[in-house]
This record gives sequence, C-alpha cells and structure tokens, in this order.
Amino acid sequence: MSNLPAFDGTFLLRDDPGFADAVVDRVFNRLLPQRLPAAVLKVANEQDVVRGIRLAKDRGWKVAIRSGGHSWAQWSVRDDALVLDLGALNDASYDEATGIASAGPAIKGGSTLGPYLAQRGRFFPGGHCPTVGIGGFLLQGGQGYNARGWGWGAEWIDSIDVVTADGELVKASETENADLFWAARGAGPGFFGVVTRFHLRTMPHYGYSATTVQAFDLADFDEVMTWLHNTHHTVTDTVEIVALTKTDTNIAEGPVLIVTGLALVDTPEQAEVALAPFRTNPALDRALLVHDCVPADIEDHRREQLMANPEGHRWAVDNAWITGPTEQVVDAMKNAYVTLPNDKAFTIWFSMAPLRDLPDMAFSMQSEIYLAAYNLWEDPADDERNISWLQSVMADLQPVTVGQYLGDSDLSRRQVQFMSDANWARLQEIRAERDPGGMFVSYLAGPEGATNRNHWV
Repeated sequence: MSNLPAFDGTFLLRDDPGFADAVVDRVFNRLLPQRLPAAVLKVANEQDVVRGIRLAKDRGWKVAIRSGGHSWAQWSVRDDALVLDLGALNDASYDEATGIASAGPAIKGGSTLGPYLAQRGRFFPGGHCPTVGIGGFLLQGGQGYNARGWGWGAEWIDSIDVVTADGELVKASETENADLFWAARGAGPGFFGVVTRFHLRTMPHYGYSATTVQAFDLADFDEVMTWLHNTHHTVTDTVEIVALTKTDTNIAEGPVLIVTGLALVDTPEQAEVALAPFRTNPALDRALLVHDCVPADIEDHRREQLMANPEGHRWAVDNAWITGPTEQVVDAMKNAYVTLPNDKAFTIWFSMAPLRDLPDMAFSMQSEIYLAAYNLWEDPADDERNISWLQSVMADLQPVTVGQYLGDSDLSRRQVQFMSDANWARLQEIRAERDPGGMFVSYLAGPEGATNRNHWV
C-alpha cells in the first residue's frame, strides 16, 4: 500500500507474514472469533497511534483497540478494521509531590503496576486478575479490590491522554475536554478515542491485611447464602466480601462454596473488628475449612487469581447486577453455583453493599450484589455444552437481574442494560459530536448494535 506513514512500530496487512498471529496473539480468550481485520498496527509510541488514526481516516477504515487483550468477547478483533495493538504502551511513573501515577493502557494492573506502587508506599485499587491491562479495565468502570469501599477504578482517574477521531492527541479531565473524560469512565469498548496514558490518583498503601475463609458443602448453599445476603451490608467497608463456588481438591473432591472476607486496614486490631461478623455464619460448625482473620498477602491473592485464570483456555463468561428479596435471589442464583460444568469453572458473588453514590461519569449501572459465572475449558468439542450451561444459568437470574457490568459481558451473545438511560443518551450525543463518521467500532453487539436494554423485557 502506497503513502504509508513511517511507523516506529509494526504495521501488517492481511497478506503480510505474521498478520494472522498479530490479530490474536495477545487475545486471552482462545475461543477465537472468525472476524478478519483489515490491518494490525503494533504501535511503538503515542505518535504511532496518531499516525494510525490518520491512516484509518484516509483509508476509510474503522478502528479497534487492544490494550491488555482480556475482553471475553475479543472486542479488538473486528471485521475490516485497523487494530491498534497498544501492547508497547506499558510503562509507569509516579509523582511523589501529587501522588499521581501515570501508566500506559497495556500495563498489567496486578503483576506490574501494583508492585511498582507498593515499592513507593502507594496503592491503586486495580483488578483482581494480575495480567489484565488497565486500559479496558478502567474504561469499563474498573471493578477492582474493595470496590464496595474504595469505589470503582474509574473514580480514581485524574486525567487521560487520548487520541481523538481527528487524530489529535489531547488531555482530558474534569476541566479540559470534560466530555471525553466523562465518556471514558464507563463507556468501555464504546469509547470514541484511544487512551494512550492514564493519570491515576493513588492512596497510601494499607498497613495490614487479613482474611477470613469459610468453605462449605454445596448442600449448605441455601443457608449460607441467605445469611450472607442478610449480613453483608453490615460489614465495614474496609472489607472485600466474595462468595464463590469452585473445585479445590485441597478442600474436597468436588465443588465447594467458599465465603471470604479480605480486610485491607492499618492494624491487626482493625482487621479483627472488621472480620468479626463472619463468625455469625449459622453453618460455621459444618464448615469444611475455616481460616479466621489470618494475616494475608495480596501477592498470594494475585497468585491464586493467576491459577484460577490460566492462559490458553477457551472461555464463556457472563454476569448480572442482581437485587430482590433474599429468598428469590438465592433461589435464582443457585444453579449458577451448584451445577458447575467442569472442575475449572467458577461462579462469584461480590458485595457492593451498602451502595455508594457514583460521581457523574458514564459508568452508572450497579446494584448491591454482583454475580459472574466464569466457564473455561480446553477442548473445542466442549464448546456447545459449556456455552449452553452459561446461557441456562443466566436465564435463571433474569427475574432478579437489573443489568450487567461490561467487564464480564459479551453483548454479541446477550444484550443486557449496562448504563442508565440518561447516561446512554448522553453518550450517544457526545459520540455524534466527537466521532461523527463512526471511525471507532463501538460495541460488538450484533447487526443492530448495542441496545442498552435487558433483552427479555
């Protein structure tokens, strides 16, 4: 192709050696799509992003963006689009005077940014899976450590550097290009720009952490989850509360229900008080395992997350924001917990209670309880069975579902509301102004595009 810019990175067209690998080589979910981009640009720096956007504009291509490659729906693999692979934008810096950390969108939040900040006595509430890049994570809202207490990752964004549809590199914050800043915090793959750097507020690193872990036979599911639903809002907001079903042969041969509380505090005394409510679990005398307020290391937690999220697997994942009377909710979620299709799959329940008011940003859908089912396997022959299981358990949840979180969604399989109606309308208005030609691919959601509606209503 003539008149190509002089890229510092690697530009590949369909017929070039290495193109096929470049399309998917950083895609985490190996249940790979058949979509075929027009070209891939592995950028080397911000100027490559600018050059790539301007080339796409000249050629009439749409643009898709890959930061960490962890989106379950592989949003960055899009037909006839230029894929901007931001993998090289993975550096970090920290300003001691302001407490602001600056990082590229492809930096791994847990395995790279977290330890980098810890060495400086700082903490950012990044994602749990340590290999997830911060780009997609933050654009979707950022459900990170102790979101119920510290808020969403997007709330900690001070400003962003972003390349617009016009190919201009600009700064966006609450006072500068505020419309882009508003949209970036929650639009996810519907954002109409390329964030090349995030400037993040940080907090002092917590002084002490401890965890309570209780494991139960699945026969105790109703009693344990009923107690948890009636209790979690009373636990102090320095505790992350999760209940999951998974197979752990160190506990039992089959799947078990595990309730966890992770206190991120300053002293052992504070952890003791924070985790005390877990001792009121009425099934505690039948627990298969109990760790009561034991010292915890977040790096150990990250290693556990790596084991639960292995590379090289096929994945089908979905989620729901759920609400309703305890009995109805526990009944609706039961099959997602007690019928896991294989020994690698797991389902999580994540407390957000009591709900915090959100700042004015695109992200605007949440409820007191988040549930996500993660199904992973290796053999393509198991695709249909595993996908069907996921569809079935999410259908069970419909009566208590108010919406979903973009970070664990696949709108091409199931349309569920992910943003308030008012924010959805505002996002469309900003997009029409900022990207009138529709250069950026937006949501992967079937021929009609995203509806921001629960499909069964």
